Amino acid sequence: MKAVIQRVDSASVSVGGAEIARIGAGLLVLLGVEKDDDEKDADFLLDKIIHLRIFEDGEGKMNRSLADTAGELLVVSQFTLLADCRKGRRPSFTDAADPVKADGLYRYMLSRAREKIRHVAAGQFQAMMKVGLVNDGPVTILLDSRR
Repeated sequence: MKAVIQRVDSASVSVGGAEIARIGAGLLVLLGVEKDDDEKDADFLLDKIIHLRIFEDGEGKMNRSLADTAGELLVVSQFTLLADCRKGRRPSFTDAADPVKADGLYRYMLSRAREKIRHVAAGQFQAMMKVGLVNDGPVTILLDSRR
């Protein structure tokens, strides 16, 4: 399972011109589910996301986590994170989980996140989405549940 995490002042998702999700200060997570992932990968990644110290403390150092700041979380599924571009010019997505499995693990992660974070918003699985954000920093981190 792979994730791109962006510390944001705000983020939103629109589908068909209508906004379906919005958060204030917190983290925008783009999430890609691999075919061999399971709930352990989701639990590991969620714990890392919630407790990763990428918010500044009073001295301007990255020393506080999403949990410490009571920040908000927006999770958007994005299978293109599993693109393999090593050969040719067209990305291959053979490592991405099939949509049924990916949707199940995406929903599992959202459910677990809602147990731990005050405000959790989500994109719409398999929809064409417009994702807007105001990146704070910018701070962008890549996470992989297997590395």
